[in-house]
Amino acid sequence: MHWWPEPVAGDIAWCHFPDNMHPKPKPRPGLITSTKQDDQNRIFVTVSYGTSQKTDRLYKGEFRITKVEHPAAYASAGLSYDTKFDLCRLLDLPYNNDYFSVPPHAPYGQVPKLGTLHPSMVRIAAAAFAANSR
Repeated sequence: MHWWPEPVAGDIAWCHFPDNMHPKPKPRPGLITSTKQDDQNRIFVTVSYGTSQKTDRLYKGEFRITKVEHPAAYASAGLSYDTKFDLCRLLDLPYNNDYFSVPPHAPYGQVPKLGTLHPSMVRIAAAAFAANSR
């Protein structure tokens, strides 16, 4: 098993979200919201599910990054499609190759990082998170 170097909150990573049916389902962007290290120096992350499906419709706890609405944020995130992130679907996962892999174009080298959440999206993401908390 390979453990990746520690990311930072706000990184967007290539994540294989577990789905109870497939051991390693289709990878998708995941927004890392926090990181922690255990007593054996292994990295664990809390990650938000990202999808390019139905981005025209947002539900409580979701926000989207689109090429037209947020061109700087879209470029910063390293996305290939308009994507929404669901802050209601947060998972704690080990930051290893069971759940994260190098994306196809590897913009940051041989690590799972696709990009970062642009500063212009922080308030939008925080509002989505707050809506989820109510």
